[in-house]
Amino acid sequence: MLHPGKLPPDVLAGLLARIPHRDPRVLLGPAVGRDAAVIDIGGGRVLVAKTDPVTFAAEDIGWYAINVNANDIACMGARPAWVMATALLPPGAPDDLPATIFEQILRAAAALEIELVGGHTEVTMGLDRPIVIGAMLGEAARDDIVTGEGIEPGDAVVLAGGIAVEGTALLAREAAEALRKAGMPTDEIARARHLLYEPGISVVPAARALRAVTRPRLMHDPTEGGLATALREMASAAGADLRIDPAEVFVHPETKAVSEALGLEPLGLLASGALLAIVPQADIERVTGSVERSVFRCIGTVEPGAGEVIMGTGETPFPMFDRDELARFFDGTAGGGQPG
Repeated sequence: MLHPGKLPPDVLAGLLARIPHRDPRVLLGPAVGRDAAVIDIGGGRVLVAKTDPVTFAAEDIGWYAINVNANDIACMGARPAWVMATALLPPGAPDDLPATIFEQILRAAAALEIELVGGHTEVTMGLDRPIVIGAMLGEAARDDIVTGEGIEPGDAVVLAGGIAVEGTALLAREAAEALRKAGMPTDEIARARHLLYEPGISVVPAARALRAVTRPRLMHDPTEGGLATALREMASAAGADLRIDPAEVFVHPETKAVSEALGLEPLGLLASGALLAIVPQADIERVTGSVERSVFRCIGTVEPGAGEVIMGTGETPFPMFDRDELARFFDGTAGGGQPG
Protein backbone atom coordinates (compact mmCIF):
# COMPACT_ATOMS: atom_id res chain seq x y z
CA MET A 1 0.00 0.00 0.00
CA LEU A 2 1.31 3.44 -0.92
CA HIS A 3 1.67 6.13 1.75
CA PRO A 4 1.79 9.94 1.37
CA GLY A 5 5.14 11.27 0.19
CA LYS A 6 7.73 10.26 -2.38
CA LEU A 7 7.57 6.87 -4.05
CA PRO A 8 10.04 4.33 -2.65
CA PRO A 9 13.35 4.76 -4.54
CA ASP A 10 13.29 1.24 -6.01
CA VAL A 11 9.76 1.75 -7.34
CA LEU A 12 10.68 5.11 -8.85
CA ALA A 13 13.89 3.74 -10.38
CA GLY A 14 11.92 0.93 -12.02
CA LEU A 15 9.49 3.39 -13.58
CA LEU A 16 12.22 5.73 -14.82
CA ALA A 17 14.09 2.81 -16.41
CA ARG A 18 11.15 2.35 -18.78
CA ILE A 19 11.49 5.83 -20.33
CA PRO A 20 13.02 5.70 -23.82
CA HIS A 21 15.68 8.26 -24.71
CA ARG A 22 15.14 9.36 -28.32
CA ASP A 23 16.15 13.02 -28.51
CA PRO A 24 19.91 13.71 -28.34
CA ARG A 25 19.17 17.28 -27.26
CA VAL A 26 18.08 15.92 -23.86
CA LEU A 27 21.42 16.08 -22.07
CA LEU A 28 20.09 15.02 -18.67
CA GLY A 29 16.81 13.21 -18.27
CA PRO A 30 14.98 11.75 -15.27
CA ALA A 31 16.88 9.79 -12.63
CA VAL A 32 16.66 9.16 -8.89
CA GLY A 33 18.34 12.06 -7.11
CA ARG A 34 18.37 14.33 -10.17
CA ASP A 35 16.73 17.68 -9.59
CA ALA A 36 15.84 18.77 -13.14
CA ALA A 37 16.14 17.99 -16.84
CA VAL A 38 18.64 19.71 -19.13
CA ILE A 39 17.89 20.32 -22.81
CA ASP A 40 20.34 21.67 -25.39
CA ILE A 41 18.80 24.62 -27.23
CA GLY A 42 21.86 25.43 -29.36
CA GLY A 43 24.38 28.22 -29.34
CA GLY A 44 26.10 26.81 -26.27
CA ARG A 45 22.95 27.37 -24.17
CA VAL A 46 20.71 24.94 -22.32
CA LEU A 47 17.19 25.01 -20.95
CA VAL A 48 16.68 23.51 -17.48
CA ALA A 49 13.17 22.25 -16.67
CA LYS A 50 11.59 21.29 -13.36
CA THR A 51 8.13 20.54 -11.95
CA ASP A 52 7.25 20.06 -8.30
CA PRO A 53 3.97 20.22 -6.34
CA VAL A 54 3.31 21.58 -2.88
CA THR A 55 0.89 19.22 -1.17
CA PHE A 56 1.43 19.47 2.61
CA ALA A 57 1.22 23.26 3.05
CA ALA A 58 -1.94 25.32 2.90
CA GLU A 59 -0.77 28.66 4.34
CA ASP A 60 1.54 30.58 1.96
CA ILE A 61 1.41 27.68 -0.50
CA GLY A 62 2.27 29.95 -3.45
CA TRP A 63 5.50 31.05 -1.75
CA TYR A 64 6.50 27.43 -1.22
CA ALA A 65 5.73 26.49 -4.84
CA ILE A 66 8.00 29.13 -6.36
CA ASN A 67 10.91 28.55 -4.01
CA VAL A 68 11.05 24.74 -4.11
CA ASN A 69 11.06 24.77 -7.91
CA ALA A 70 13.63 27.57 -8.14
CA ASN A 71 15.88 25.66 -5.75
CA ASP A 72 16.11 22.69 -8.09
CA ILE A 73 16.85 24.89 -11.10
CA ALA A 74 19.66 26.59 -9.16
CA CYS A 75 21.07 23.22 -8.09
CA MET A 76 21.69 22.44 -11.75
CA GLY A 77 23.77 25.61 -12.08
CA ALA A 78 21.10 27.55 -13.98
CA ARG A 79 19.23 30.82 -13.41
CA PRO A 80 15.52 30.33 -12.60
CA ALA A 81 13.72 32.47 -15.15
CA TRP A 82 10.11 31.46 -16.01
CA VAL A 83 7.36 29.62 -14.19
CA MET A 84 3.88 28.26 -14.85
CA ALA A 85 1.68 27.41 -11.88
CA THR A 86 -1.33 25.12 -11.64
CA ALA A 87 -3.55 25.74 -8.60
CA LEU A 88 -6.06 23.04 -7.67
CA LEU A 89 -8.56 24.28 -5.07
CA PRO A 90 -10.94 22.23 -2.91
CA PRO A 91 -14.71 22.63 -3.25
CA GLY A 92 -16.02 25.14 -0.75
CA ALA A 93 -12.77 27.10 -0.60
CA PRO A 94 -13.12 30.81 0.28
CA ASP A 95 -13.83 33.10 -2.67
CA ASP A 96 -10.65 35.06 -2.03
CA LEU A 97 -8.34 31.99 -2.03
CA PRO A 98 -7.40 32.24 -5.75
CA ALA A 99 -6.32 35.86 -5.34
CA THR A 100 -4.41 35.04 -2.14
CA ILE A 101 -2.43 32.25 -3.81
CA PHE A 102 -1.85 34.39 -6.89
CA GLU A 103 -0.36 37.18 -4.77
CA GLN A 104 1.89 34.70 -2.95
CA ILE A 105 3.18 33.39 -6.28
CA LEU A 106 3.83 36.89 -7.63
CA ARG A 107 5.59 37.99 -4.43
CA ALA A 108 7.88 34.96 -4.35
CA ALA A 109 8.61 35.18 -8.08
CA ALA A 110 9.47 38.88 -7.86
CA ALA A 111 11.92 38.21 -5.02
CA LEU A 112 13.86 35.82 -7.29
CA GLU A 113 13.36 37.81 -10.53
CA ILE A 114 11.28 35.01 -12.07
CA GLU A 115 8.46 35.77 -14.50
CA LEU A 116 5.07 34.05 -14.27
CA VAL A 117 4.24 33.09 -17.86
CA GLY A 118 1.12 30.96 -17.50
CA GLY A 119 -0.70 28.26 -15.61
CA HIS A 120 -4.15 27.01 -14.69
CA THR A 121 -6.56 27.35 -11.76
CA GLU A 122 -9.61 25.21 -11.03
CA VAL A 123 -11.78 23.85 -8.23
CA THR A 124 -11.15 20.10 -8.14
CA MET A 125 -13.35 17.40 -6.68
CA GLY A 126 -11.87 15.13 -4.03
CA LEU A 127 -9.46 17.63 -2.46
CA ASP A 128 -9.55 18.77 1.16
CA ARG A 129 -6.75 21.35 0.77
CA PRO A 130 -5.23 23.42 -2.08
CA ILE A 131 -2.41 22.01 -4.19
CA VAL A 132 -0.07 24.18 -6.26
CA ILE A 133 2.12 22.60 -8.94
CA GLY A 134 4.98 24.63 -10.34
CA ALA A 135 6.63 24.06 -13.71
CA MET A 136 9.78 26.17 -13.92
CA LEU A 137 12.35 26.84 -16.62
CA GLY A 138 15.85 28.19 -16.26
CA GLU A 139 18.75 28.85 -18.59
CA ALA A 140 22.51 28.53 -18.48
CA ALA A 141 25.58 28.13 -20.58
CA ARG A 142 26.07 24.46 -21.38
CA ASP A 143 29.47 24.44 -19.70
CA ASP A 144 28.00 25.84 -16.45
CA ILE A 145 25.62 22.95 -15.80
CA VAL A 146 26.32 20.91 -12.67
CA THR A 147 26.00 17.35 -13.92
CA GLY A 148 27.16 15.21 -11.01
CA GLU A 149 30.06 13.93 -13.11
CA GLY A 150 33.70 13.76 -12.07
CA ILE A 151 33.08 12.99 -8.39
CA GLU A 152 36.22 11.50 -6.82
CA PRO A 153 37.11 9.87 -3.49
CA GLY A 154 38.29 12.59 -1.12
CA ASP A 155 35.84 15.20 -2.41
CA ALA A 156 34.07 17.11 0.35
CA VAL A 157 30.36 17.06 1.17
CA VAL A 158 29.21 20.53 2.27
CA LEU A 159 25.98 21.83 3.69
CA ALA A 160 24.72 25.41 3.57
CA GLY A 161 22.17 26.42 6.16
CA GLY A 162 20.27 24.43 8.74
CA ILE A 163 18.26 21.32 8.00
CA ALA A 164 14.45 20.94 8.06
CA VAL A 165 13.70 24.67 7.79
CA GLU A 166 10.72 24.01 5.51
CA GLY A 167 9.34 21.21 7.67
CA THR A 168 9.72 23.31 10.81
CA ALA A 169 7.92 26.32 9.36
CA LEU A 170 5.19 24.17 7.87
CA LEU A 171 4.49 22.33 11.13
CA ALA A 172 4.43 25.60 13.05
CA ARG A 173 1.76 26.83 10.62
CA GLU A 174 -0.29 23.68 10.10
CA ALA A 175 0.06 22.05 13.54
CA ALA A 176 0.27 25.02 15.90
CA GLU A 177 -2.42 23.62 18.21
CA ALA A 178 -0.59 20.30 18.56
CA LEU A 179 2.60 22.20 19.42
CA ARG A 180 0.81 24.27 22.06
CA LYS A 181 -0.69 21.13 23.59
CA ALA A 182 2.82 19.64 23.70
CA GLY A 183 3.96 22.62 25.77
CA MET A 184 5.76 24.70 23.14
CA PRO A 185 5.51 28.45 23.99
CA THR A 186 3.56 30.69 21.59
CA ASP A 187 6.55 32.95 20.90
CA GLU A 188 8.68 29.93 19.97
CA ILE A 189 5.99 28.70 17.58
CA ALA A 190 5.96 32.17 16.00
CA ARG A 191 9.73 32.06 15.50
CA ALA A 192 9.40 28.64 13.90
CA ARG A 193 6.71 29.96 11.55
CA HIS A 194 9.00 32.81 10.52
CA LEU A 195 11.75 30.42 9.39
CA LEU A 196 9.82 30.31 6.09
CA TYR A 197 11.15 33.84 5.43
CA GLU A 198 14.22 34.11 7.67
CA PRO A 199 16.48 32.34 6.88
CA GLY A 200 13.92 31.22 4.29
CA ILE A 201 13.63 28.14 2.09
CA SER A 202 15.46 29.46 -0.97
CA VAL A 203 18.89 28.00 -1.77
CA VAL A 204 19.32 30.16 -4.88
CA PRO A 205 21.68 32.66 -3.16
CA ALA A 206 23.72 29.83 -1.61
CA ALA A 207 24.05 28.06 -4.97
CA ARG A 208 25.24 31.29 -6.60
CA ALA A 209 27.74 31.93 -3.78
CA LEU A 210 29.11 28.40 -4.05
CA ARG A 211 29.57 28.66 -7.80
CA ALA A 212 31.46 31.92 -7.29
CA VAL A 213 34.29 30.13 -5.47
CA THR A 214 34.30 26.61 -6.95
CA ARG A 215 32.86 24.40 -9.63
CA PRO A 216 30.63 22.02 -7.65
CA ARG A 217 30.60 18.40 -8.75
CA LEU A 218 26.97 18.07 -7.57
CA MET A 219 24.37 20.23 -5.82
CA HIS A 220 21.14 18.98 -4.28
CA ASP A 221 18.16 20.55 -2.50
CA PRO A 222 16.96 18.23 0.29
CA THR A 223 13.17 18.10 0.19
CA GLU A 224 10.90 15.18 1.15
CA GLY A 225 12.66 12.69 3.36
CA GLY A 226 14.98 15.41 4.66
CA LEU A 227 18.74 15.35 4.82
CA ALA A 228 18.92 11.56 5.19
CA THR A 229 17.05 10.88 1.95
CA ALA A 230 18.93 13.62 0.08
CA LEU A 231 22.29 12.15 1.11
CA ARG A 232 21.24 8.73 -0.16
CA GLU A 233 20.09 10.24 -3.43
CA MET A 234 23.45 11.99 -3.78
CA ALA A 235 25.36 8.81 -3.00
CA SER A 236 23.34 6.98 -5.63
CA ALA A 237 23.95 9.71 -8.21
CA ALA A 238 27.67 9.79 -7.36
CA GLY A 239 28.09 6.01 -7.43
CA ALA A 240 30.16 6.33 -4.25
CA ASP A 241 29.81 6.20 -0.48
CA LEU A 242 29.39 9.34 1.62
CA ARG A 243 30.85 9.40 5.14
CA ILE A 244 28.93 12.02 7.14
CA ASP A 245 29.66 13.55 10.56
CA PRO A 246 26.25 14.28 12.16
CA ALA A 247 27.91 16.67 14.63
CA GLU A 248 28.63 19.05 11.74
CA VAL A 249 24.99 19.21 10.64
CA PHE A 250 23.41 22.46 11.85
CA VAL A 251 19.88 22.28 13.28
CA HIS A 252 18.07 25.51 14.22
CA PRO A 253 16.85 25.70 17.84
CA GLU A 254 13.28 26.10 16.54
CA THR A 255 13.63 22.88 14.55
CA LYS A 256 14.86 21.02 17.62
CA ALA A 257 11.95 22.36 19.66
CA VAL A 258 9.28 21.47 17.07
CA SER A 259 10.75 18.01 16.49
CA GLU A 260 10.98 17.22 20.20
CA ALA A 261 7.43 18.44 20.83
CA LEU A 262 5.96 16.23 18.09
CA GLY A 263 8.29 13.24 18.41
CA LEU A 264 9.95 13.75 15.02
CA GLU A 265 13.53 13.29 13.78
CA PRO A 266 15.01 16.39 12.07
CA LEU A 267 17.22 14.24 9.81
CA GLY A 268 14.09 12.91 8.06
CA LEU A 269 12.06 16.13 7.98
CA LEU A 270 11.28 18.17 4.85
CA ALA A 271 14.41 20.24 4.34
CA SER A 272 14.16 22.92 1.64
CA GLY A 273 16.30 25.81 2.80
CA ALA A 274 19.48 23.76 3.03
CA LEU A 275 21.89 23.20 0.14
CA LEU A 276 23.95 20.02 -0.14
CA ALA A 277 26.92 19.90 -2.47
CA ILE A 278 29.97 17.85 -3.34
CA VAL A 279 33.03 19.99 -4.08
CA PRO A 280 36.70 19.26 -4.82
CA GLN A 281 38.69 18.83 -1.62
CA ALA A 282 41.23 21.38 -2.92
CA ASP A 283 38.52 24.07 -2.81
CA ILE A 284 37.12 23.36 0.65
CA GLU A 285 38.89 26.27 2.39
CA ARG A 286 37.60 28.72 -0.23
CA VAL A 287 34.07 27.37 0.30
CA THR A 288 34.04 27.41 4.12
CA GLY A 289 36.77 29.88 5.03
CA SER A 290 35.55 33.34 4.10
CA VAL A 291 33.27 35.32 6.41
CA GLU A 292 30.54 35.92 3.84
CA ARG A 293 30.42 32.24 2.97
CA SER A 294 30.70 30.86 6.49
CA VAL A 295 27.19 29.45 5.97
CA PHE A 296 28.92 26.47 4.32
CA ARG A 297 30.05 23.65 6.60
CA CYS A 298 31.96 20.53 5.60
CA ILE A 299 29.90 17.60 6.88
CA GLY A 300 31.66 14.67 5.24
CA THR A 301 33.70 13.14 2.45
CA VAL A 302 33.29 10.92 -0.59
CA GLU A 303 34.70 7.39 -0.38
CA PRO A 304 34.86 4.51 -2.84
CA GLY A 305 31.74 2.39 -2.58
CA ALA A 306 28.40 1.39 -4.00
CA GLY A 307 26.31 4.36 -2.91
CA GLU A 308 25.96 3.99 0.87
CA VAL A 309 25.80 6.75 3.47
CA ILE A 310 27.90 6.04 6.57
CA MET A 311 27.73 7.87 9.88
CA GLY A 312 30.84 9.07 11.70
CA THR A 313 34.11 7.15 11.73
CA GLY A 314 32.78 3.60 12.04
CA GLU A 315 30.55 1.53 9.79
CA THR A 316 27.15 2.56 11.17
CA PRO A 317 24.71 3.36 8.33
CA PHE A 318 23.17 6.81 8.33
CA PRO A 319 19.49 6.71 9.44
CA MET A 320 16.94 5.80 6.75
CA PHE A 321 13.36 7.02 6.51
CA ASP A 322 10.66 5.21 4.57
CA ARG A 323 8.96 8.58 4.08
CA ASP A 324 9.12 12.11 5.35
CA GLU A 325 8.58 12.68 9.07
CA LEU A 326 6.02 15.31 8.11
CA ALA A 327 3.87 12.67 6.42
CA ARG A 328 4.28 10.42 9.47
CA PHE A 329 2.97 13.22 11.68
CA PHE A 330 -0.02 14.06 9.52
CA ASP A 331 -1.19 10.45 9.26
CA GLY A 332 -0.56 9.79 12.94
CA THR A 333 2.41 7.42 12.64
CA ALA A 334 5.27 9.79 13.51
CA GLY A 335 8.53 8.17 14.50
CA GLY A 336 12.24 8.02 13.91
CA GLY A 337 14.21 6.48 11.08
CA GLN A 338 15.41 2.91 10.95
CA PRO A 339 19.06 2.13 10.30
CA GLY A 340 19.56 0.45 6.98
